[in-house]
Amino acid sequence: MRINHVIADSGYTLTLTFTNGEQRQVDMQPYLHFPVYQPLKNPGFFALAKIDYGTVVWPGNIDIAPETLYADSVPIARPPGGKTL
Repeated sequence: MRINHVIADSGYTLTLTFTNGEQRQVDMQPYLHFPVYQPLKNPGFFALAKIDYGTVVWPGNIDIAPETLYADSVPIARPPGGKTL
């Protein structure tokens, strides 16, 4: 499972589009207590999220496995005929 689009939302959530077309949202707050994710507490830094090699990354070699993001995320309901991100 890979990710092909990310939006860093307020409140430390990520809106993700996976390669299978699913749109899901994950709350990153539970991760912020881990030392590697401490920089993400800065909203401006959190907003620098981008996709590289099918997962979400931030500057400074910070990333998180796409499998983890999928497992910890919830589907985003779309109206019938709704478009993906």
